[in-house]
Amino acid sequence: MKKFPSVLAVLFTLLLVAGCSTPESRIKKEPEAFARLSPEQQTLIKQGKVALGFDPEMVKLALGDPDNIRTRVDASGTTEVWHYVTYYTDTGYMIYGGYYHRYYGGYYGTGPWGGWGGAWGYPMGYGYTGVSVPRDRFRVEFREGKVISIEQET
Repeated sequence: MKKFPSVLAVLFTLLLVAGCSTPESRIKKEPEAFARLSPEQQTLIKQGKVALGFDPEMVKLALGDPDNIRTRVDASGTTEVWHYVTYYTDTGYMIYGGYYHRYYGGYYGTGPWGGWGGAWGYPMGYGYTGVSVPRDRFRVEFREGKVISIEQET
């Protein structure tokens, strides 16, 4: 009987890890797209890095889907801005950074456990009742389908 709780803990941990998207898992889903790239580009994507000139498909391989996309129009043309967000508490403590936070419970959640945070793989807000503040972890700007600017939080 003592093994049952530890087996559940291991299964729960595996479930959480399986839900995380990594460059490796994204490459496995899109091997043809990855194979078309130069060796230098492949190396950067495997490291989860983006370079000027990358197209949206390459950025998704490296970083995954953006948390939100905005369009900016100015005198030089239209720019599409992809935001990869990390959430912090109002006191500066990081709650969570990553893509899948949109599909589980939480302040902005729409999942079946909505409200203050779901128990299944969604750490944002779990046991925390303060304010969550989003900040860009990465911001990637595209013009005419190519990366023209990259900002990364250090």
